[in-house]
Parts: sequence; structure tokens; C-alpha cells
Amino acid sequence: MSWVSEESPLAPGAAPSWLKPLLDNTDQVKRAYRRRVPPEILAAMGVDTTPGAGRDAAVLVLFSGPPQAHADEPPRDVDLLVTVRAATLRHHAGQAAFPGGAADPADLTPVHTALREANEETGIDTGRLHPLATLERLFIPPSGFHVVPVLAYSPDPGPVTVVDQAETAVVARVPLRAFVNPENRIMVYRKENTRRYAGPAFLLNEMLVWGFTGQVISAMLDVAGWARPWNTDDVRELDEAMALVGHDAGYGETQP
Repeated sequence: MSWVSEESPLAPGAAPSWLKPLLDNTDQVKRAYRRRVPPEILAAMGVDTTPGAGRDAAVLVLFSGPPQAHADEPPRDVDLLVTVRAATLRHHAGQAAFPGGAADPADLTPVHTALREANEETGIDTGRLHPLATLERLFIPPSGFHVVPVLAYSPDPGPVTVVDQAETAVVARVPLRAFVNPENRIMVYRKENTRRYAGPAFLLNEMLVWGFTGQVISAMLDVAGWARPWNTDDVRELDEAMALVGHDAGYGETQP
């Protein structure tokens, strides 16, 4: 199905000043995303992306943090909502992901899909959230979804938790500094591919964020000017990288 409309109820004026570098450059995220996508995936992304040509989906990219800051860079207590999908799911089992999923017939816009799915997966009170912008649609060949990331902000999203263990294994508000910290960044490739097709990933203390979600986060850090130089020559095979989760990895507490 396709959404009835892509004109979404957005409130960009609710964004704090530290989020403006990303909000003002959302049109650059897809280009930054494509820079690190493997060639065969990039070719597959050239399929018909007309609404209705594939399965529509949306994900919630939720930043939480203080509404005011003394600098344009994010404060230390900013976080990003991330889940880990249940290992028994049909698509992307065990992967870290933004809350989200396929559009339902009752969903009028990508914002409605992202908020509904986030509530179903994490129990979050969507009344506390301010949708700011929709990013350009991205195609994920393995699942056939055309995904619209919905950028949102909340000064205080309230509690989040795993609602259904059959769908979600972990729900976490991950400090943004954990993604910015160069020590947490690696490149990951699948065993069936080669090192040449590695993509950006984030090795944290309870998850490995890679694939579509890792690509989107990496792209957002780049366009917002938050990325710090990191070792792109640290290339790991996916299983090897997954085995490192929880071992000498953290949320970058020592990062200035």
C-alpha cells in the first residue's frame, strides 16, 4: 500500500539549536548515505521507487535532550532511541534498528507509521514527541521496503521498554556521544561479500549497529558536522564484530 498523503504533521520549530545542523541539512542525508553503500546495493536502490512500487515503511529517528544549550554542538546528555530486533523475526533478525515498520492502511503519512510503530515496539508516549522532518525515502533490497526516516525530538520522551519480546529484544536510549566516539566505530562486511563492500558500524556495550541503521546514523553525523575522524581501516567480518558486543565496548563515557 501507499500512504494517503506524504504531507505530514511536522513541527520543525520545536527543534533545539543543537539539532539545527542536522535539521537544516536533511536533504543531504541520502547523498551521504549512498557514499558508503556497497555497489551492488546501490545498484539495487535504482529500482522503481514510485510509491506503491514496493512496500512502504517508516522509522522513527528520535533525538532526546535538553531544549537549550550554550553551544551548537549536542550536549552530553543527548540520546538516540534504538532497538534490537528479536532473533526469531523473518527480516533483519537480531539487528539493531530504529523503531518502525511497514505502513498500515490506516496510516495517512510516514509520520503516522513511525509514531504508531514506535509506540507498539517501545511503549513510548508519542504525545511527548515533536516530529521535525521526513528524510528522503531509502530502499532496502533484502526486505523490499521503501523506508522514510522520520526525524523527531523530545526534551523528555519518558520511559521506554520492550513491549513484545517476539518482535524486540532490546530498547535503549543510546547516548549520542557513543556514536560520535571514534573508538566505537568500525567497518563491517558480511561473510558472503568481501571487505570491499564493508559499511560503517558502531560497536556498543549491548549492540552492534550496522546495515541500514548504521548507514543512516553515519550519514547524519557527517551532514550535521558531528562526526570525528575514525579508523575506516578497522574492518571486521559481521560474526566477528557481533562476538565483540559487550566486551570492552561502551558508550564513550570518557569522551570530552
